Amino acid sequence: MKARHALSTVLITGLLFGASHVLAEEPAEEPAEEPAEEPAEEEAQAIDERWTWNLEDLYPSVEAWEADAAKVEASFEDLKACEGKLGKSAESLLGCMELGDEVTKRFFRVAAYAGMGADADTRVPEAQQRRQQIGRLGTLFGEATSYAAPEILAMGEERINEFMEEEPALNTYQQFFHTTLRQAPFTLEKNEEAILAKAGMLQGAASAVYQIFTGADMPWPEITLSDGTEVRLDQSAYTLHRGSVNRLDRQVVFNEFWNKWSEFERTFGVTLYRQVRQDVFNAEVRNYPNALAAALDGANIPEAVYRTLVQQTNENLGTLHRYFKLRGRMLDVEQMQYYDIYPPLVELDNEFPIEEGIALTLSAMVPLGQDYVDKMERGFHNRWMDVYPHEGKRSGAYMNGIAYDVHPYVLMNYNGDYESVSTLAHEWGHAIHTVLAAENLPFATYRYSIFTAEIASTVNEVLMLDHMLKVAETDEERLFYLGFALEQWRGTFFRQTMFAEFELAIHEAVEAGQTLTGASLTEMYGDILKRYHGHEEGVVNIDDSFAIEWAYIPHFYFNFYVYQYATSISAGLQLGSDILDGKEGARERYLDLLRAGGSRDPYDLLVDAGVDLASAAPYEAVFVRMNAIMDEMEAILDRQNQVVLKSD
Repeated sequence: MKARHALSTVLITGLLFGASHVLAEEPAEEPAEEPAEEPAEEEAQAIDERWTWNLEDLYPSVEAWEADAAKVEASFEDLKACEGKLGKSAESLLGCMELGDEVTKRFFRVAAYAGMGADADTRVPEAQQRRQQIGRLGTLFGEATSYAAPEILAMGEERINEFMEEEPALNTYQQFFHTTLRQAPFTLEKNEEAILAKAGMLQGAASAVYQIFTGADMPWPEITLSDGTEVRLDQSAYTLHRGSVNRLDRQVVFNEFWNKWSEFERTFGVTLYRQVRQDVFNAEVRNYPNALAAALDGANIPEAVYRTLVQQTNENLGTLHRYFKLRGRMLDVEQMQYYDIYPPLVELDNEFPIEEGIALTLSAMVPLGQDYVDKMERGFHNRWMDVYPHEGKRSGAYMNGIAYDVHPYVLMNYNGDYESVSTLAHEWGHAIHTVLAAENLPFATYRYSIFTAEIASTVNEVLMLDHMLKVAETDEERLFYLGFALEQWRGTFFRQTMFAEFELAIHEAVEAGQTLTGASLTEMYGDILKRYHGHEEGVVNIDDSFAIEWAYIPHFYFNFYVYQYATSISAGLQLGSDILDGKEGARERYLDLLRAGGSRDPYDLLVDAGVDLASAAPYEAVFVRMNAIMDEMEAILDRQNQVVLKSD
């Protein structure tokens, strides 16, 4: 559930040649930092170059980037020249597919440089202009290739199979052909596809407004904490201080932060409603039964996965409520409030400098084999990562792996706590997934679905927890790491499923003809928020003012994305546990899953690895594991309490 960022929906529009799945950056669960108005030159200079990413691996200069961007745009005419030629012969089809690969590969490289350059300092107008140029190129790319899917559909499966037999090199694109033919009922005529491609620049407007307002223009409140510290309560400060050990500070932080968001309830209501309308329109125009089906169809994920996740979670909210009661016991809070869910259950003074965080991560990954560890170490030592926060830098963390011929990049905002270490392991799970896929697959199939991407990161989190429990020396340390795991699963499984349920509810409301406003969104979100937290049962009290939280979550602008965090932690827990238990073949089955990239539908790849997320079993395993951890924690607490009673 680490914070991430998506380049743009327009990247997807032009990927019609050999690009069944797109590997891009991911949206944030919760933004953590916004830019200041003026650059902090002294602060930037103080950061050791070793801990900044080296974008010169992509392009040695902006001028080199501009030259390659011009080549991308010029190549669109070559792509247009393939119109009408795909079905002429196997040789002609192969030539056009390989040209599509070449252009897409260059486009991705150009996009990676522009996106990460803009994220490194969001205050630089020239960098933002380069990002905007990628959006324009993406739309032109879509227009230049809008004929591709209709032509392939016109060829039909039999003719494509004949071409692949005649020209074996076409088998590289078998997954693309499979996906295109499967989506025949939802593919429009050539002219209609061209119109939709031209409209690509209009897509994502709501998300763009949300991002620029929350990232640059939001007027954050000023607060004074109990120790006299004055805080500008931006997203980074909220993330930091919501976990304060001082309950009154937490209450002030929540009240002031959410009150500020409530001031813009109407504005955020308009942006999110427009996003949902866009999603519903895209589904309707392609004749999907609903927006959920449209969102899942690209990766061919059964609707049963999404709906089973929501159903199983609702049937097992008792596990979440048990956790909240345990949290109340450990915090010595009689009535849990929403602002009590973030402070650590056990305080440890441990700090983890980046060098130690790296060492811990490498040690934790040993069960995945020396080759995996070596690949990770190579990235750590060759500036694949931008480590520290500074003014103007984009918030959160992500992995960008779209530059096939270079290497993945990782953005961090590392602050030296254990959560930063966990995030480090998480993001490098994505990075090594990308390395393994790129090493073993051609460009056409190395890009993988987010459905499997998040499994790579959550397996790393499972391994990290196991390692930290092994090196823990006291009950307090053990309680800390066990409590951290519970909180991680609360946030990654239950919270993301709560988001997924809300997202489904608002899309179904619009599909039923309802108009959404900021106030109605707050009411809908508040009802779900209270149910998940046991408000009516007295488990966690939810103040109505906190229901504006929906406006804070950028996931909702990314069209049914968040459920994959919850499905991934379920799959990751099962796969990681099998590896740690030393089950025969478990490690190789998992590494084979990573090496497989996007060569087949992700649901099928995962079933082959031994996990069926359309069934109840993987989710039940999460609840069993959480309850087992709570059993252990309660046993430790009972033992400690007995010691206290005896000493009294």
